[in-house]
Amino acid sequence: MSLAEVEARERRAQARGLYRALEVLRGDMARRAGETLEHWDALILRPEFMASARNLADYLALRRGDLVPFQAPLASLGLSSLGRAESHVRASVDAVLASLALIGGEGAAEYPPVEIFAAGPARLAARRDHLFGARRGAPATRVMVTLPSDAAEGPELIGALLAAGADCLRINSAHDGPEAWAAMIGHARRIGAELGRRVPVQVDLAGPKLRIEAAHGADVRLQVGESFDFVETLAPGRKKARKHDRVQATLSHPALMAAMAEGAAVWINDGKLRARVTEVVPGRVSCEVTSTPGKGARIRPEKGVNLPGVDLRVPALTEDDLGALDFALRHADIIGFSFVQSGADLRALFAAIEERMPGRPPQDWPALMLKIETPLGLRNLPGLIVEAGGRMPVGVMIARGDLAVEIGFERLTEIQEEILWLCEAAEVPVVWATQVLEGLVKEGQASRAEMTDAAMSQRAECVMLNKGPHLAEGVAVLRDVLMRMDRHSNKKSPRLGALGLWHDL
Repeated sequence: MSLAEVEARERRAQARGLYRALEVLRGDMARRAGETLEHWDALILRPEFMASARNLADYLALRRGDLVPFQAPLASLGLSSLGRAESHVRASVDAVLASLALIGGEGAAEYPPVEIFAAGPARLAARRDHLFGARRGAPATRVMVTLPSDAAEGPELIGALLAAGADCLRINSAHDGPEAWAAMIGHARRIGAELGRRVPVQVDLAGPKLRIEAAHGADVRLQVGESFDFVETLAPGRKKARKHDRVQATLSHPALMAAMAEGAAVWINDGKLRARVTEVVPGRVSCEVTSTPGKGARIRPEKGVNLPGVDLRVPALTEDDLGALDFALRHADIIGFSFVQSGADLRALFAAIEERMPGRPPQDWPALMLKIETPLGLRNLPGLIVEAGGRMPVGVMIARGDLAVEIGFERLTEIQEEILWLCEAAEVPVVWATQVLEGLVKEGQASRAEMTDAAMSQRAECVMLNKGPHLAEGVAVLRDVLMRMDRHSNKKSPRLGALGLWHDL
């Protein structure tokens, strides 16, 4: 027997072994996905979302195990390693099984119809256009812009943003008020009509503000090793800390103090001041500073407080949000739901909408943007997507600012990838948000790291820029980066166009 014949026999044996192992994995995937769908079935009121939920269930079942041992052997046979299966999970597995059967001599292969592989991406693209607008000649990834207060004063700023390449606009209801919001939306509608474009507007509900409420010693810069206290009530009659007095602060939500335990981490002002809980007694929690900028950090009212890794059971919908919801239901295309963590949060929002729109079916409601910014919301994300998407158009915003503080900056790097994969499997559009081109928008010059981050954002369906004096310039640069990246990649898949830079070699 020749060497070529020996190698061919080994290849057939390898293919048969892979076929049997992958067939077992496929059966386990189908069983688990079926059980998940039974649990989700009552939540899916929109028939058009059923295929998406089915693919998401397949993806979650497939990714329960470790696929790494399959990937190199499959690639050595010239087959898909399943690394880009998000939008067509079961069809991808079935196509690999069919090829393994052919290579291994197991009989005729039955491949899935080609149309299955295009259906998921087509649904995702249609949902992207529904949420963020459709434009010819634009990047596949849309650009969302957070409007500053002066956007209400006249149409010029919004006109400049749309001319620079913005596709949709965002209003944060934590700032300004209904009169200013209405003026911004009015400008957007008029300019969009003049341009012959639909310009969707998202109005974000602010959610609970987990913050320092009041402080004694807010002018004191704390250094590493120094201590301060959270208390239920500040001592009366003293606003400034005297020498050797400990800084004290009260918190906006009792749940914050109740969740603190000895040894736990506390981050203030997006982590600029980091501390460790050293003592918990009735009415007081003592903390020791573990990290600050070189000049130290102050504990001031209105600064945010985070407890990394701790699940805070705080309702996402506040009384202030209900007022903003009244406005959003009349004027917005998308409602941004901040701090959403559970199905109970979703059901509270649905009940509030139904109360305000009696008899109106969910297809008449604005779309919903799930802002994922806590560990609990992250863990519950598949169920949140299904419960929301089963009722109304839905998107997911990776709120990288709060999320990074909650789960750790290092872990954010992998979690933002996993959210992108999960949402692609669910055929749900994603917004890549927080500090995109921050230096350029605020200071007029982007760092190299920011440009790389902007390029990476092309894998999402939309990228959000925050407000700043150079916002229009930021929009134009981001659009250019996205157009360039569209030449080279689509989600996780590289596009192998000609590399003109080295053609003369």
